[in-house]
Amino acid sequence: MNASLGMLMDDFTYPSGQSPAERAANAFDALQLPAHLNLERLVEVVEGVRHRPIQIEAAGVLNGGSLCGLWLSTDDVEIILHAVSPSGLHRQQFVLHELGHMVLRHDELVVPADYIEVLFPNLPVGLVSRVLARSSFTDDLEAAAESLADLFAAAIRNSAREPRSFEKVFE
Repeated sequence: MNASLGMLMDDFTYPSGQSPAERAANAFDALQLPAHLNLERLVEVVEGVRHRPIQIEAAGVLNGGSLCGLWLSTDDVEIILHAVSPSGLHRQQFVLHELGHMVLRHDELVVPADYIEVLFPNLPVGLVSRVLARSSFTDDLEAAAESLADLFAAAIRNSAREPRSFEKVFE
């Protein structure tokens, strides 16, 4: 990540009236991702944008319900919890969606303290400063995060393609 990227994303704002897909596309473009991208590299980029490390963990408690992923943001670390799935692509999409929320700065919204208390009764409310849960695609925030996750997935997928040997001869 270049030094100005974090500053760019810190100053990034959305013009009013943009659709979720437009907000996602603008955020994706602002990241200036490398040509060769994988999930690990994307996590490093987002860690730079967020100015803290990201921990990713499988959480069986998310299986069978409407939640596939959960993002917890503390002062020291970003935590992504995702449902257990035998499909690597599903797990990746759950993580990409939560990374989308991070890049789109959805944590700047206020989450009621009682929401945190219900989800995490054993944790002090102050420990988890922001919580975002993926449970519905109906609102703009979820649609924007999912659109950005799809752009991330396409970039990773396209990075995985190697030119055929025959084509390399003519480069």
